Amino acid sequence: MLRPLLLTLCLSMPRAATADVPRVVTDIGPVTGLVSMVMDGVGTPEGLLPPGASPHEMALRPSQARALAAADLVVWIGPSLTPSLDRQIETLAPEAVQLILQEVSGTVRLEARDTGLFEHEHDDHDDHDDADHADHGDDTHEDAHLAEGIDPHLWLDPENATLWLTAIAEALAKTDPENAETYRANAHSGAAAIAEARAEATQALADSMTGPFAAAHDAFQYFEASFGLTVSGALSDAEAVPSGPARLAALRDTLAAQPPACVFIEPGTDLRLVASIAGDAPVAELDALGSSLQQGAALYPALIRDFAQRIAGCAKD
Repeated sequence: MLRPLLLTLCLSMPRAATADVPRVVTDIGPVTGLVSMVMDGVGTPEGLLPPGASPHEMALRPSQARALAAADLVVWIGPSLTPSLDRQIETLAPEAVQLILQEVSGTVRLEARDTGLFEHEHDDHDDHDDADHADHGDDTHEDAHLAEGIDPHLWLDPENATLWLTAIAEALAKTDPENAETYRANAHSGAAAIAEARAEATQALADSMTGPFAAAHDAFQYFEASFGLTVSGALSDAEAVPSGPARLAALRDTLAAQPPACVFIEPGTDLRLVASIAGDAPVAELDALGSSLQQGAALYPALIRDFAQRIAGCAKD
């Protein structure tokens, strides 16, 4: 009778390796994908934003609130994208370590543009921050002001994503020293995968650089800057706030004089509104969150390739 009892006890006990894996919570799919790259073979992060939902209006379900409350590490873009999550972390996970990606040293941060017509007189792509904010375990959010005026779609620059892999690996290494070398090796492999996707995207877009393009929602500035594309203007700004009548009229006049090679839209965009501004210009449906792509560690490189292929195909129509 003793042997079956011991077997039952052994099977009911959690494995030490599993128990020691940090509980990591992320905000959006692309960030979940980057963290999944780094945690490959060790554990899996839990994303808060379900596919198809808007990060600008994130509201947690009870199960998500419980996951956040149990988190050891929270990896998120920052309050520029999900201002409500800032308050939810402070309330539900005040002891969790935070890695706020928009504050990682060296991150390219672009100013949010007004809707309507865009100016292209300066090079915002070199806007880096020299302060190191990779470890936010004791952070008091003194840098919350960084959210003001920032275009929050920072992950669409592969340079940022590559930089963040290292920051994610180091944050995990501090939380879980036993697996530190695995995290660092995974970050290195992930950077190579992103570099390969970036090279393929550059090749795919080689004949699409002349533009110009237009956008329904100004969500693609980082991709535009990274790959040398020119967008004339957008119907709504980086936070999806629509243009006023005067700006729409100015954009309509500009696009009538120089029709766009392609209009970037998102799932659910009202095509009638796009047609009223850009006529019968071809459209490319781009999803900055990659909701229709396979989620997980392969998501980010697939997202960069998907954007490039859709834009290149649209520009040739």
